[in-house]
Amino acid sequence: MATPFAMEDPVLSDTHWKSLRYFNLYRFVLAALLFVAAAGSPLQGAVFVSAISRWHLALTGGYLLLTLLSVMSLHRVRSHFNLQLTAQVLLDVFVLTALMYAGGGLRSGFGWLLLVSLAGAGLVGQGRLVLFFAATATLAVLASEFLLALRSEFESVGFFQAGLLSLGFFATAISGRLLARRVLANEELARQRGIALRNQMLVSQRVIEEMQDGILVVSQDAVVRQHNPRAEALLGVREASTSLLSSYSPALADGFRAWQAGGTAEPEPFRVATSGLILRARFVPTESSDHDVLVFLEDMGRVQQRAQQLKLAALGRLTANIAHEIRNPLSAISHAGELLLEEHRGQPQERLLTIVRDNTQRLDRIVRDVLELGRRDRAHREAIDLAVLLPLFREEFAVKEQIDPGVVALELSGDARICFDRSHLHQVLWNLLGNALRHSRRQAGSLTLRVHNGRGAGLELHVLDDGAGVPADLREHVFEPFFTTHSRGTGLGLYIARELCEANGARLELLENSPGGHFRITGGGSCDCQ
Repeated sequence: MATPFAMEDPVLSDTHWKSLRYFNLYRFVLAALLFVAAAGSPLQGAVFVSAISRWHLALTGGYLLLTLLSVMSLHRVRSHFNLQLTAQVLLDVFVLTALMYAGGGLRSGFGWLLLVSLAGAGLVGQGRLVLFFAATATLAVLASEFLLALRSEFESVGFFQAGLLSLGFFATAISGRLLARRVLANEELARQRGIALRNQMLVSQRVIEEMQDGILVVSQDAVVRQHNPRAEALLGVREASTSLLSSYSPALADGFRAWQAGGTAEPEPFRVATSGLILRARFVPTESSDHDVLVFLEDMGRVQQRAQQLKLAALGRLTANIAHEIRNPLSAISHAGELLLEEHRGQPQERLLTIVRDNTQRLDRIVRDVLELGRRDRAHREAIDLAVLLPLFREEFAVKEQIDPGVVALELSGDARICFDRSHLHQVLWNLLGNALRHSRRQAGSLTLRVHNGRGAGLELHVLDDGAGVPADLREHVFEPFFTTHSRGTGLGLYIARELCEANGARLELLENSPGGHFRITGGGSCDCQ
């Protein structure tokens, strides 16, 4: 059967070894003090009896050397914890009992040092070892009293005091062990809670970073303590020169001050000058000690776009079904009108039939445009060289619209390759140039197709005209379906152009008038397609 001190725990935390190191430091300090006291005391005034005082200096010196070796070994050897502790405690029991015997018994006071050593061992040790240490100290003290009794007259008081001290040994060792178990349990609980807190912080930080809304933590004096990457993108900043909220956005700082003054938690949306986005801020107070405020930033353009997409998706399904149902009777009406025109019934009838024919053709264009929307997701992207495509497209457009090719000017620079579905690109360019032609002067260079590499080496394709431009009150509606200012327009051209661009990973935007309408297609400049 294994002895208690031979049993090793499978896993010992750093706390056990740290406690053992502190215990050894105490032993080293105690040994040093005993050695200094032994070396500096005159022989006649020593605490030891004169018969054996000649070897107490060697005893304390050896004790000092062994404790020094224990302290040094703990920095290199971290194994056999119980064995090391047992050897150290047994050495303390032997040395202190010997000094107590040399000092004349319990009146020397070394028994109280044994109590301190057993208390330390109880805090450091494990399981039944503390009882083993207390029993060993008890036997050593009783043996010392027995030897003293053999040398001199027997005194029952000495044995009674030794018994009380032995009870103190057990009480101290057990109390120390119970206290150590409570400390270790609390430490383990704190460690587990620390791990859980760290995991929760990592998850929360990840959630905040991946949120589509911008988040800022702002103090009561409008100092930004923390923000997520989305807030940087929405506010158009990378690193603010200061931590003041006004350096991120003056409009947001004004809204924060208005909220502090008793305004609503959701002030009016504001436009960011650097990014051009329209944001809505929401202020939420926290229960932190500094009463920090959470500022949530929401991109109103994205919200409106999402709502618009849901509305248009439902509208697209409805109109596609209606278009299929309309196309067949519309073809019959158009065919009947053509037949009636061939009969030459007279000028009034021909004028009415011409009206029928023109409107049926307009309805047919609307049906074709609506059906084209249903094919936006079937994009087969390929690498297209605009330096080759655009001159051919200009010739085709000029023939179809019966204009001089010089009306459309081409400006090509840089890498003019785009990754796009060929039929979709043809439809987009046709819709944009057709819209530009209706609002232009139809002179040489009235329309411009400009291709160059923009910021970040992204391809940009610009379509410009020399017309009056887009009025400010109509700019937000130009991409809405069925919105048109032309009497014979369908109102789907620009909407279809934007949808086809998005289907090919590009973006169609309306820029400021220069001086006429100015549309820009970005994206599609580099792709993996061959």
